[in-house]
Amino acid sequence: MDLHISRLIDVYGPLLTENKREVAALYYNYDLSLAEIAEEKGCSRQSISDTLASVRTKLEEYEEKLHLSALLLERAKEHEALERFASTLPKEQRRALLCILGRAAEEGASS
Repeated sequence: MDLHISRLIDVYGPLLTENKREVAALYYNYDLSLAEIAEEKGCSRQSISDTLASVRTKLEEYEEKLHLSALLLERAKEHEALERFASTLPKEQRRALLCILGRAAEEGASS
């Protein structure tokens, strides 16, 4: 499974047509083969292959222009680093930082 494409589908999937979004989900998220998808959709394997190629091209074009996936990935890494840093702080400061990060409820449950 291609995690890069799966991540792009998560970000840009709503910009795809319903059919392309469904085919991509079946292939990348549910790990169905081209033959299985073709049977379910009532079309040829070649049609599914062409659709997936089109999806990959579209998603890469969106990312090249908008960079949203890269930005979200970078923010997630920064968020994780701040959470690791919070674990080194005294309890009140840790709670304050986790609250800023939106994790106050989780911190309260684990304390």
